[in-house]
Amino acid sequence: MANINFFQGQTDLLELIQTKDSGSIRNEHIIEIQKRIMEFFNIKNIHFLFGSGTSCNAIPNMKGLHSEVDGIIATVGGKLLDEFKSISERIENEYNLEEILGILYSNRIYLENYKRYEDELKTCNDLIKIIEDIIFSKINVDLKSKVSKEVLETYQNFYNKLALRNKDLSRLNIFTTNNDLFNETALDSLNIHYINGFGGGINKFFNPALFNYTFSKRMDTSIEKFEPVENMVNLYKIHGSVNWIEDNSNSNTFFKIREVSFPEKLEESERNILIYPTPTKQNKSLGSPYVELFREFQKKLLEPHSILFVVGYSFSDEHVNNIIYQALATNSTMNLVVLNDVEHSGISKINDNRIFRIWETLEEEEWKAGEEPIHFFKSIVDKLLPNIDANKNQDKTLKDFIEFYNENLSKK
Repeated sequence: MANINFFQGQTDLLELIQTKDSGSIRNEHIIEIQKRIMEFFNIKNIHFLFGSGTSCNAIPNMKGLHSEVDGIIATVGGKLLDEFKSISERIENEYNLEEILGILYSNRIYLENYKRYEDELKTCNDLIKIIEDIIFSKINVDLKSKVSKEVLETYQNFYNKLALRNKDLSRLNIFTTNNDLFNETALDSLNIHYINGFGGGINKFFNPALFNYTFSKRMDTSIEKFEPVENMVNLYKIHGSVNWIEDNSNSNTFFKIREVSFPEKLEESERNILIYPTPTKQNKSLGSPYVELFREFQKKLLEPHSILFVVGYSFSDEHVNNIIYQALATNSTMNLVVLNDVEHSGISKINDNRIFRIWETLEEEEWKAGEEPIHFFKSIVDKLLPNIDANKNQDKTLKDFIEFYNENLSKK
């Protein structure tokens, strides 16, 4: 039988409901979670952190990517296989390709300084190329395929529900470790404005100052009065993107990162300079654009009255985790809602009433029947998240009714 879990710190918020003898216990649990999430959306600053789980099944998760790499390297064998297995066995999460790439990049920098290690350097470079090529091919998916359309529809439903926040509240901030283009494609298809740090016309170069900008509309042609547009989203791809490349052609920009429209058309040589999902490429853990993106992540979480929803992220990236932990330690008005099964991660052991965890365990028969846990992205969007625009329409209807009632009352 499915089991929904909803914890605040170490307190089970569904414990009392679980004592009821009811066949509809799951629905009662979902209603209880919906009520609490609705309350969360009254908080001024709303942030989301997306992990690889939000783009499954169109794109393999980290374990799936590792399996693809392992299969290719196994067919080659020899030093490549030995080195890959050696690194995988030495890290905490053997399936974390990002950490494996980070080790390889660091090792390459070391080996390049010693000519006697030419064979080792070749093995290192060959491994990097295999991993990067697989990441590129698996992330750069056909968005017109059946499974991609299903994932894209979930993203579209997400933004349809949440993008139209009240203009008096801050814009929706989306931070993602994913490198795919589902967010951008969904936002474009819905005509929702978004800022992702790239500005320009034909050639869009990275400029972090853009995150401090907003779109405004003029309220009156006769006076200088403006208000922010409502459908605006800030998108931060903190691990880079499949359509970002290094470009030194523009000497008049401080940041040499360019956004391209059609990554699938990149030549082989251009793919080698693609920014892959690790902030340690070419020893750039403190370089652009990662330092600016992580700084924005940290800055947003330190804003008073903030809430961070974590979806599809397993807390496997210590760099990201540390920023979240620092924000919890520093910002007493921050709340964290983790919609994922993270029972084996450090976040599950913290007894802090500002941390909420929501997940569901299913029996094998339920998985086979095609059921999805409540913490899967599609279930979150369809069953848990409120429709902010609908709520706004309800408020307008109520306001119109009150005005109509008052007018008729005054006539009497």
